[in-house]
Amino acid sequence: MLLIVIAFALITVDIRGGEDSPIDGARKAAATVLGPVESGVAGAVDPIGNAVGAVRDSGSRHDRIAALERENAALKTRLGSDARNQSRVRQLDAMLKKAGAGQYGIRGAEVVAIGPAQGFSWTITIDAGSKDGVARDMTVINGDGLVGRITTVGPHTATVLLASDPDFTVGTRMEGSDELGFATGQGDRPLAVQLLNGKSKVKKGDRMVTFGSHADRPFVPGVPIGEVVRVDPLGGDLTRTVHLKPYVGFTKLDIVGIVVQAPREDPRDTVLPPKSKPVPTPTVTVTAPPPGENPEGDAEEAGAPVAGQPEPGTDQE
Repeated sequence: MLLIVIAFALITVDIRGGEDSPIDGARKAAATVLGPVESGVAGAVDPIGNAVGAVRDSGSRHDRIAALERENAALKTRLGSDARNQSRVRQLDAMLKKAGAGQYGIRGAEVVAIGPAQGFSWTITIDAGSKDGVARDMTVINGDGLVGRITTVGPHTATVLLASDPDFTVGTRMEGSDELGFATGQGDRPLAVQLLNGKSKVKKGDRMVTFGSHADRPFVPGVPIGEVVRVDPLGGDLTRTVHLKPYVGFTKLDIVGIVVQAPREDPRDTVLPPKSKPVPTPTVTVTAPPPGENPEGDAEEAGAPVAGQPEPGTDQE
């Protein structure tokens, strides 16, 4: 009770004194003495308070981290899909250019499976079927050239026999010379082409397109097939064998086009890609002097100064 009475008395005196309170000196002295103690206590208590606050907020922080991780994963997926979409746009653009050059009416499709089907070893499954106007024995192309032909058709999917399959055969026509032949698939090796003319002139780099079929089934004319990479030696056979590297990469197919409408006229060689111009290699010819001839002998005999030697009658520092 005494301490309470003294406290009230000091408060009353302090309030009435205002800025000139007689207790102000005592307050400053107490602050000087107790200030360092308060700082030390605050420094010791603050980490504990922060830790308690961190424990209290850990739930919300964990949720925020999880949300950021989900956003990061979504961004990575979006970036990956954007790159894939850009690749597919390029494939579609190249295929449309091919179709435009050959005047082919095409139905675009996506490869949804690859591998053995119906006993075939080199096939793909596409996401277009009879409900999309696809029928058996239609030509399949992409932005590079001939992919294959339709073999079986369902309502929403179809099976394509690739040109690399050993059971695949297509009539060929050589660019320029119009030599005819038949190309057969050999798996991951170049196509084998039997030229009907055993004495036909063919060389490495010659290009071939599809000759076309009756009523444009299963092949429309003018589709690029590939380039000659090897020519077998001439023999006594009536035919001649050459090996053709296909333009299409059969192990990385994605977007393809089914030719649902054949061209009115044979496009001939107009669908083939432009030929790349060879880059000339610069050559340097060095002529050696005749044996026993000194290139500097004439200069020395004529009294002309030789490189690296001072002229006669001059000082050299």
